Formats: sequence, structure tokens, C-alpha cells
Amino acid sequence: MTEEQRLLENQATGSKWHRWGPYLSERQWGTVREDYSPGGTAWDYLTHDQARSRAYRWGEDGLLGISDRHGLLNIAIALWNGKDPILKERLFGLTNSEGNHGEDVKECYWFLENTPTHSYMKALYKYPQAAFPYEELIERNRSAGRGEPEFELADTGLFDEGRYFDVFVEYAKTTPYEVLGRVTIHNRGPEDADIWVLPTAWFRNNWTWKNRSFRPGLSKASATCVSVIHPRYEDMWFVVDDGAELVFTENESNIEHLFGGTNASPYVKDAFHRYVIQDEKGAVNPQHAGTKAAAIFKATIPAGGSVTYRMMLSDARKAIPKDFDRVFETRIEECNEFYDAIAPGLDPDIRAVQRQAFAGMLWSKQFYHYDVTTWLAGDPTQPPPPPGRTRNEGWKQVHASEIMSMPDTWEYPWFASWDLAFHMIPFALIDPKFAKGQLLLLLREWFQHPNGQIPAYEWAFGDVNPPVHAWAAWRVYTIERRQTGVGDVQFLQKVFHKLLLNFTWWVNRKDEFGNNVFEGGFLGLDNVGVFDRNKKLPDGYSLEQSDGTSWMAMFCLNMLEIALELASHDMAYEDVASKFFEHFMYISSAMNVRGADGVELWDEEDGFYYDVLRHSDCTCERLKVRSVVGLIPLFAVTVLEPSVIEKFPGFRRRMQWFLDNRPDLTANVASMQLPGQQDRLLLTIVKKDKLERVLQKFLQPEEFLSDHGLRSVSKFHHNNPFTIVLGGQHFGIDYEPGESTTGEFGGNSNWRGPIWFPLNYLMIESLQKYDYYYGDACQPNMPAPDGPRVTLGEVAADLERRLLAIFLPDKDGIRPVNGGNPKFNSDPYWKDLIMFNEYFHGDNGKGLGANHQTGWTGVIAKIIQQLYITNV
Repeated sequence: MTEEQRLLENQATGSKWHRWGPYLSERQWGTVREDYSPGGTAWDYLTHDQARSRAYRWGEDGLLGISDRHGLLNIAIALWNGKDPILKERLFGLTNSEGNHGEDVKECYWFLENTPTHSYMKALYKYPQAAFPYEELIERNRSAGRGEPEFELADTGLFDEGRYFDVFVEYAKTTPYEVLGRVTIHNRGPEDADIWVLPTAWFRNNWTWKNRSFRPGLSKASATCVSVIHPRYEDMWFVVDDGAELVFTENESNIEHLFGGTNASPYVKDAFHRYVIQDEKGAVNPQHAGTKAAAIFKATIPAGGSVTYRMMLSDARKAIPKDFDRVFETRIEECNEFYDAIAPGLDPDIRAVQRQAFAGMLWSKQFYHYDVTTWLAGDPTQPPPPPGRTRNEGWKQVHASEIMSMPDTWEYPWFASWDLAFHMIPFALIDPKFAKGQLLLLLREWFQHPNGQIPAYEWAFGDVNPPVHAWAAWRVYTIERRQTGVGDVQFLQKVFHKLLLNFTWWVNRKDEFGNNVFEGGFLGLDNVGVFDRNKKLPDGYSLEQSDGTSWMAMFCLNMLEIALELASHDMAYEDVASKFFEHFMYISSAMNVRGADGVELWDEEDGFYYDVLRHSDCTCERLKVRSVVGLIPLFAVTVLEPSVIEKFPGFRRRMQWFLDNRPDLTANVASMQLPGQQDRLLLTIVKKDKLERVLQKFLQPEEFLSDHGLRSVSKFHHNNPFTIVLGGQHFGIDYEPGESTTGEFGGNSNWRGPIWFPLNYLMIESLQKYDYYYGDACQPNMPAPDGPRVTLGEVAADLERRLLAIFLPDKDGIRPVNGGNPKFNSDPYWKDLIMFNEYFHGDNGKGLGANHQTGWTGVIAKIIQQLYITNV
């Protein structure tokens, strides 16, 4: 059976091939879900040091593991090198207060392969042979200043001379109900080295918190076989190779160790750590039963040698199959065939980027469990939560127990709504059913607020993110339609109806003065503004946001496109299309014309869009910060084909009425009366003269255009910082191309100069649309001001190539993403491993922020597809 056949079978059988997958998180500790502190200090309430001993309430974590789609049974590996003070059961990283740039995982691991049905998965963990430097990593980063780089595991010298293990973990499915696992460990060092390997199976603890008499069970069935009993599933068996010692315990907190109390059972969560490292023989259950089991293998691997351990989870009691290796070979062949069919003939270096991007996206599918009502009220068998816990109290309808696409499996092991929208673009290429399901999920009644708002992320569901859900739904629809020839109209109808509620929420909540100029607040761009836009300004000031208004104009056009598509199947949607056309007209006018209240976001002198500060006396001033906030108006663009307009006479008449009777509105929309290429019409906030002026800044290397993409703040501010005094407080912004030098928004992201893929991708799409209308009639200089004249389509393609170059080796074999690190760029065991960071240095392209946030950086897979396969 090919991967394509498995995907088709998934559609017909309720996704049975997704029963098992990489759904086990890399970090459950330090999350909001596990936080029962009075002050909401999630990072401090359940720490990494406690994680080995303390049972989680809402999920699990493990090292390169898998679970069922309900997060009930988990399988992963644990490691010990004979020197570490802790059994390596999970990845280590710094909390937000420990890192000089916020939270940060301090491990070296990569996601190498994964198929959409998870029929084959492969990942790599590099495990030092010396004691892991926990304290050094904490102290070196804690003592470093905001202006200094992060101190990483590779900086400690532990990987020098190859003194580490390469631990490859692979999984291959034989059926939807049977998964084989293979752990291959290479000693890259110059000497023999010992290692303990523990393939581990355990149940998520869902019995301690409630008055339940039944608990699942694991028990020894033979020297190599563990019986797996759970009421949700038929009997299963976890099987390992000969030569291991099977040990058992309970996945329950070690209350005695943690809090000085009394354990309900002598066999607790940290038993294997104590048994292996502290030689505490009484830590494991002599009856060979519990809710957590492991097989302990020990090996001495010669220098340059390797060992392999096998395991299997099956719905049938049997030995590991004789054709075990052949199954892996077949799944690898099928994996190659699947991706080669999607993007045939790619250059090997480019293919490696796309394949590893897809792998990271798929490994980032995680089980997410969070019932806000229960979390706020507490559990019947536990002490009541402390008073004053109000986080997310307005979101009691959220009851999540889902597989969701996460931004990052360690740094952001929770969904973020606008991140997820971008994730679905590359997912649409390989698993459109999953992509559609994720977009619909956030609009279901157990996620979307009754008032229409879409939850942002667990730290604050009520925060405001850019309204990109309609854009993502439309793009997923069109990508699937291009691939299959058929669009999923039912999906588009479902998402459209729920997005009507979301649109209404935006109009009612974020247009404070009813002038079609929107605030938005946070809007996902963290510290891009002069102020913390998620907080009220002092002394009656308010902010009219260029990007907030632009996002709403884009939202209008996305809904217009969807309505017109649906109207081709049901004419009842034609009037709704007219509604969004009219709303777009009002917003576009507000963006470009000074209203009666004095607000005008366009600055004619500078040729740029700025936020406007409204004073308490109702006077206004522009905040002349050159940031992506002023480029986002370009995203509000769509092209109308003459055939589409002719198809809907009602829509055409309404549009003509506006042209005839509201020139005050239509005069500010390009280009309603002047047909472009092939008589197309253009709807956009930015008319041609303004577009050309904005492009002069966008395409200047000393402004926004980096060798590696579009900067989030213009380099102009490097020598020209912007400052303002407000209510006695000094505010300012300058060009910071790397990590943030302030602690705003946790200090772990920076929108004041670096390159971010989501906005670069939207810019590429927008330029392509402008080119579709203008063609040769709009040719800016690139680079500005004196470069050759090029079409906007060529600008878009050039921007795509700049983004891709971040991950490709240059003529000297250096990948910019690696930041010049010689080991990452030249060592044969490192140089082909690619990180997909959260964002990238505005001058040199070095990867920054979360270093496994394939998430929205995974759109590079779609960019590659556009550059080399589809050309759009």
C-alpha cells in the first residue's frame, strides 16, 4: 500500500491510519494547563526538575515518542550515559526567567522524516557522552545580558572530538494498529562508550484526579512482552528484543520526594531514574505490573560503532517479525515515492530543505488536552485551586482533547491560532483533510467563543491575533482544488458560516470609534510597535492601527472571494459577497482619506502608512515608525476575473451602483474602473501611485530588503531611532536585527528587525496578485532606487529565493541559518541537518528564537513548491 492509498483510506475510514502518531509532546512541564499556582507562574509551578517525579494532569511528554490520538498510551525512549545526574526521559531547556532571551530548549535534535499518515517517522537526538551540563547552561544564560547571544549546548564543547551518541529513532506502521520502532545509536567518539537505552511505555494518568475505580494496566507477559490493557482499546502488546530487563512502576507523583508527604504506592513516576542511576532496587514493582513499563538495555559501543534496538506495539501477541528491517525499507521507499511525486526533480539540497520542513510540520502534531471549566474549578480528589486564578475564565467553553498543529514541540507546545493558519498552507500540499480539519476545529463550539472570537493561545485565549483564518481557509481550498481538480465546497461553507461570527466580533469590538479604523491590540506582532499594544495607553490616549485596519480589509476580501465561490454553487451567497464588497470600500476609504475625526493613516510626504496616536483632546499624530505595520496594507488585495463578475448580475449591479454613486469611496480603491491584464479588475487599499512609493522603501537594502527576505522594521531606524514621550513616559524603537534587547512579551521574540516567514509569505502572495493585474505596467527598481526594472512577479520570485537561501549552503558550504557555526556547517554528521527557526537575523539570516519552530517557517515547503513545481 502506498502513502497515497493510505491517505485515501483515511478519508473513507475516519482517519484510522492516524490512530498512532508523533502526538507525544516534548514538554508538558511549565505549561498553563499544568499550572495551579495562585499567581499564574506556570514556569515555576511545575519545573523540569520536578517533571521526572510529578504526574501531569493534562498530558505527557517524552523523548522523540509517539502516542495514540487520545494521548492515553505513550511510547518513547529514555537514555543514560553513565554520567548524567538525571535519566534522560525528556528534553531540557531554560524557563522564561532563566534565559537571557526567554525560554529556550538546550538540546540538539532534528525531525528528519515523516509521512502524513505517520507510516514512517524518523528523528535524531545527539546525546553527549559527558555529564549533561544542566547548571552551566542555566548559570551562563542567566548571567548573560540581553545584548549577548544565547549560550547553547554546542557552545559547551561537549560535542568536540565526536564525544556524543547519534540516537536515531524510527517508527514504521505495518497496519493502522501495529507500529514498529527502531533505535539506532552511533558512537561518534574516539573511544568505547557505555549507554543505557530504555524503550518505555506508559499511560497518561487520568485516574488520580477523579474518583475512578478502574485504571489501565501494563504487566509482564514474557521476558520480551508487556501486556497493555485499557478500556478504550482492545488488548495490545508492547514487545522488545531479547536481552532486556523489564521493569514496572506507576505513573504517579512521588509525593514524598516532592513535598515530604506519603506516597499512595511505593512505585512512582521517577522509579526508573532511581533504579538505573541510584541503583535503588526497591524502586520498581517486583510483581512486574503498573502503569509505566520499560525495557532496560545496556551496551558498550566501540568507537565508530553502533547498536540497534527494536520494539513493537501490536494488537496481536506475537514476536517481532522476521521481516522487521524489510518493513522499514519498504516504508522508506514509499516515503520517498510520495514526496518525489509531489515535487519531482528537485535539486538534492532543495529537496532536503522541503523534506525536513514537512517532517518538522508532521512531528509537531501534538495531543492537546485542556478543559478550562475543570481546570478553573479543580478536581474532586485534589485540593481546591487557590483563589485569584482568573486566566481564561471567560473561555469556559474551551474543552480540548485534540491532535493539533503546534508552533514548536518544546518552546510552544500549545496551539496558537494565527500560527496554525500558516501551518495549514504546507499541510494542504500533503494532507488537505488534516488541514481543513484543523481550520474547522478552531471554529467549533468547544473552541470559538460564543461572541465569535477565535482563541489565541493558552496563555491568554482572549488576546487578539491577526484575522488570517479566512485567508488560510481560502488558500487550503484553492490548493486542494488545484491538486485534485475538485474543491471541497462543504468545507468552505462550514468555515464561512463560522467566520461570519468572527467578522462581526471584530467589527463590534475593535472599531472603537465606528470609523472603520481598527485597533486590534496585540495582533501577534509582539514588540513591533512603540508601545505594548496589548495594554491601554495612559491618560486617555488611543492607537489607530494601520495593520489592524489592513488586516480587516484583507479579511473582507478573503470573505468576498469565498462568498463568490460559494455563490457559483448557491446564488444565496451573492448578496453576502456584495456586503463584503461594500465593507471593504468603507475600510479602504478610511485607510487613505482623512476623516472628519482627523485620522489618516497614509502619509503623503513619506509615502508610507503609519499608526495614528489619538490624544485625549481628539487631536491625532502619526507615529512615524517604518515597520511591517506600514507594509501590511499591501496584503489587502484581490483580483476579479471578468468572467466571475459577469456570472453574478446582482453583485455586478451593486458594484456599479457604488462606482456611479459613491466616487468618494471608489476613488480610493484600485482599480475598479480601469481593467488590467485580460480585463481583470483589482480590489486593493493601495492604489498604484501609493504602491510604487511604498515599494521604494520595501525594495531598498538600507530599509526593508535584506539578502534573506523582508525585515520587520526598516534598517533606517538603525541611525534614526524613533522616540516619543507620553504621559511622562519615554517610548522608543530602533532597528534590532537579532534577538530582542528588552524583556517585552517575555523577551523571546523580536519584531523590530528580524525576518519572519508569515509576513514574507503574505507579501509574496500579494505581489503575485498585483502582478496578475498590472503585469508589465508596474515595474519597480529592484533593488531600489537604481536597480533594474522588474515586474512584481519577479519581485515575488526574488523574495522567495532570498528566503530559501537562508537554509541552503552557499558557495562555501555555509548555511546562513547556522550563523557561521563551523560544526553545523562542515562536520559530516551535522552539516545536512537543518533548523527551521522562529525568525531570522535581519542582516545575516541566522536562525533565532525557537529553533524547531517549523510551524509557520514550514511555509518554506510551499515556497519551494511555488518556485520549482507550480510556478504560482
